[in-house]
Amino acid sequence: MSELNKSMRLGTSQQLASSKAHIRTGSLKIQRLRENALAYTFLAPSLILFAVFMFYPMLKSVYLSLHSTDPAGNVAAYVGLDNFTVLFSSGQFLQGIKVTLLFALLTVPVGILLALVLAALTHSKLRGMRIFQFAFSLPMVLSVGSSAVIWKFLFHPTLGMFNYVLSLLHINPVPWLTSPDWALLSVAIMTIWMNLGFNYIILSSGLQGIPDDMYESAKMDGAGPLVTFWRISMPLLSPTIFFVTVVSIIGAFQSFAQINILTKGGPVNSTNVFVYSIYQEAFVNFRFGTGSAQAIVLFVVILLLTMIQFKWVERKVHYQ
Repeated sequence: MSELNKSMRLGTSQQLASSKAHIRTGSLKIQRLRENALAYTFLAPSLILFAVFMFYPMLKSVYLSLHSTDPAGNVAAYVGLDNFTVLFSSGQFLQGIKVTLLFALLTVPVGILLALVLAALTHSKLRGMRIFQFAFSLPMVLSVGSSAVIWKFLFHPTLGMFNYVLSLLHINPVPWLTSPDWALLSVAIMTIWMNLGFNYIILSSGLQGIPDDMYESAKMDGAGPLVTFWRISMPLLSPTIFFVTVVSIIGAFQSFAQINILTKGGPVNSTNVFVYSIYQEAFVNFRFGTGSAQAIVLFVVILLLTMIQFKWVERKVHYQ
């Protein structure tokens, strides 16, 4: 009888323990469901915005890239990959890629280097440095359209400030926006200035995040300003530089407004970057099929460039 009572008590305790475990598991599941429901509730506005303004246009572009459209922009017929075949076989596509790559080479390295130099020069806590910090950050306040209009007046062949200064120096006026040799360089100069505010603020914030103790230790060891900047600031600033590089390359491949205002892709297609070619194909010629195909190709190119940077360039980034 005693053994029977012991077995009955043991069975009852096991049942109680299992029931308590089930209750705990059920309560944990309910708590997780509540947390997930609360999280998705807060994420719902962002998800709706992404779905309406990003995912749907992307899927619509893929759909249009596989179809031809009539002059009114309506879908006419399914053509498969013919739009991509026509795109890759046309010389305009290769010209647009070439101009876009050259534009990125002119703007990204110079823009980052200039912002880095200005951030290093204004990193000291001397009196009056905040005035320079405000001045160097000022281009970020202006929109692309406003900046392009201002620079269009500066580039004017007869009334512009640049040619006026050149005339004072007895130098012949430069056809900034009307010559194929100068147009892309002129737009690149304006773009470098336009992106200077953002690059400067990000790099300056990165420098301010470096502890002062490291600079003081280097100074006690006898390191000069250049050695300190190269050996301490640059490695610790490499994550910020990597971020600015990725953003700048993406921005260079998506540049449109300043080119539309300053040159409209000319002269002689010397500034006809890839995004402006998409705009002309889709919204000027109303060939939404080939325009969407170009947009898909641009998305793939930017994605590959970003993956390459994260694959190889990020290895040199110092996160400590």
